[in-house]
Amino acid sequence: MNKVLFTYLLRELTVYFLIAFIFFFMIFFVNQILLMAESILRKRVPIIDVVKLITYSLPFIVAQSAPFATLVGFLMCLGRMATDNEVLVLRALGMSYVVFLVPVLVLGLVISLISFGVNDYLLPRGSLAYNRLYTEILISNPAIELEPYSVKRAQNSVLVIGDVQDNKVSDLIYFDEDNTGTVRIIVAGETDILQGQNSSVLMQLGMDTAQMLMLPMDTPGDYDYIVSDKTRMNVFASEFLLNSVTELSPRDMTSFDLSRKIKDMRRNEEIDPFQLNIYELEFHKKFALPFGSIFFALLAMPLSIMFGKHNGQTIGLIIGIFICVVYWAMLIIGQTFGFRSGANGMITMWGPNILIGIAGILFYLKLRKD
Repeated sequence: MNKVLFTYLLRELTVYFLIAFIFFFMIFFVNQILLMAESILRKRVPIIDVVKLITYSLPFIVAQSAPFATLVGFLMCLGRMATDNEVLVLRALGMSYVVFLVPVLVLGLVISLISFGVNDYLLPRGSLAYNRLYTEILISNPAIELEPYSVKRAQNSVLVIGDVQDNKVSDLIYFDEDNTGTVRIIVAGETDILQGQNSSVLMQLGMDTAQMLMLPMDTPGDYDYIVSDKTRMNVFASEFLLNSVTELSPRDMTSFDLSRKIKDMRRNEEIDPFQLNIYELEFHKKFALPFGSIFFALLAMPLSIMFGKHNGQTIGLIIGIFICVVYWAMLIIGQTFGFRSGANGMITMWGPNILIGIAGILFYLKLRKD
């Protein structure tokens, strides 16, 4: 292959990839800011902490953006070449479509490897730093975790929350169950949200006119009823923190650590198969998403030439965004299906890539035939 031509194609593909990457990066970046604005910014969290949280989220945004930018960028680039008759000229000179396919696959592989590095090394570290800082923010300002007129569920507890103003809750109902099966129901009027005394306590609830009903399961018909003017209850971080920030989740591990964890779980005969499948699903996700770039590259090459003869850039953008939406939906559905039904994690995570790859091969064979 002509070295000058290879360099030219590689340069053009890189430029369009970077443009598309900035586009998708800004979409995910703005989405992250909006999510934080909903739960953190309006709680008057210090701006420096918000900046840190956004910074720790960047590896996740980069890992999400790269595969989609590969598809849209390559479609627009090769579509522009088809519209400007550059593809036609090269074909007239006797060159096959391999001259386009090779730089497309090479750059797609490079993007996949870089994206995998970010996804496997930077993302777990960013996630851990994010969780640690978020926990510190919650402990210093526990009202962040209580949304007005909402229900928070934990392992054995349910908290029904009324209106929340600053550090006060207008009405509150708390349900829990102890190891003996005794159900406890606490109803309180105005409640003060106080900081915990140590890192294990997320918050303290200072309840006014609290009423507590205890229902033992072993003696139906019996109950204990307690009324107090002032009650203070500890809410532990391990019970109510979202996203398991107090534990190391599969998402927070590198692929190496996760593979070792899975091997240990497989040797444990008492392990829950659903829990094992969640770890395996996260393991395959660490590879499937970043290496989606090379599958997208394979699909982009024939599609752009087949449909890019007129307004190639515009057509490439439209087709690319449509495929990205479908691909993202398949990933979400596969992940949800794997979590809820225990479906094989490898199939649910690699399935979208395999479909994209098969479609790319079929379109390429059709392009050569035509």
